[in-house]
Amino acid sequence: MRAAIVGLGVIGKVHAEVLAEQGIELAAVCDIDPAATEGRDCARYADFDEMLERERPDVVHICTPHWLHADMIIKALKRGVNVLAEKPLCIKEEDIARILNAERASDAVLGVCLQNRYNPSTLLAREILAEKRVKYAFGSLLWHRDAAYYASGDWRGKWATEGGGVLINQAIHTLDLLILTCGDPRSVTARTSSLALRDVIEVEDTVCASFGGKVPFGLYATNTAACDMPTEIRFATEDGDTVVLLPDRVLVNGVLVQQGEKGKVRGKRVYGSSHERLIADYYACLAEGRKFPVDGAEGARSVRAALGAYASSGKEVLLSGQSVH
Repeated sequence: MRAAIVGLGVIGKVHAEVLAEQGIELAAVCDIDPAATEGRDCARYADFDEMLERERPDVVHICTPHWLHADMIIKALKRGVNVLAEKPLCIKEEDIARILNAERASDAVLGVCLQNRYNPSTLLAREILAEKRVKYAFGSLLWHRDAAYYASGDWRGKWATEGGGVLINQAIHTLDLLILTCGDPRSVTARTSSLALRDVIEVEDTVCASFGGKVPFGLYATNTAACDMPTEIRFATEDGDTVVLLPDRVLVNGVLVQQGEKGKVRGKRVYGSSHERLIADYYACLAEGRKFPVDGAEGARSVRAALGAYASSGKEVLLSGQSVH
């Protein structure tokens, strides 16, 4: 299959690296910055539409800033080009329906890069929890992002282009795993704040949220830690067990039940090491005609929850956006 990548920033380079390792032809790259595509042994473009028209790739990897995801996904799907899009699927409620409608109308396959679903520790934790009833879960993300990070791209730290801060960017993976295990929440009560970066960004660097549903769960995430710490999700079960999910291990009642290999660092270690697993599965699904499990509907689940949290301002809000108070 012939692949193309649009957006050659940090995460775009990760996709290119994985494609090369998996022997998938990279036919074209696209970036508005000519320097980003220099040295690539393939066709190089600055215009996304031109690349799609001229190259007609089998798959396009969308690794652009958040605000561009929705329109690029829809354009590719309308042309019958398979899409593997980085998270988040989009940053606006109205774009969810646009994307899902385009997905339904297209013969192409849409996949979303929520690669932590493929971590061996995630798979084991879900296997353990499948035999139990979870009554509550809590996720935490303690990472470090500073002014230099936000200066690395003029789209970062802005509502219009990033769509939010730590919640929709960094903690979206933790939120996704909570939803995957606990089910879609019906409501959310959340507070967002800027504790350390208020003079740097207009979005939040810290969020605390409580989600209500069949299995309630909570989330605390901040970009103000002094260094990156491993993300952690704790599940309390009705039989009194506590299952702790970390990026590379699982503990049950404090006892280590899996210590996984850390895997190759791609971009930042805190990204996880499962981009290669997700990308390999995506291409295998295309080749074998199987349904890719992380489709548009799956990618939309965490976006809806994040947008509900942003709308909360400390009040309980239905995830349709309608206040219940």
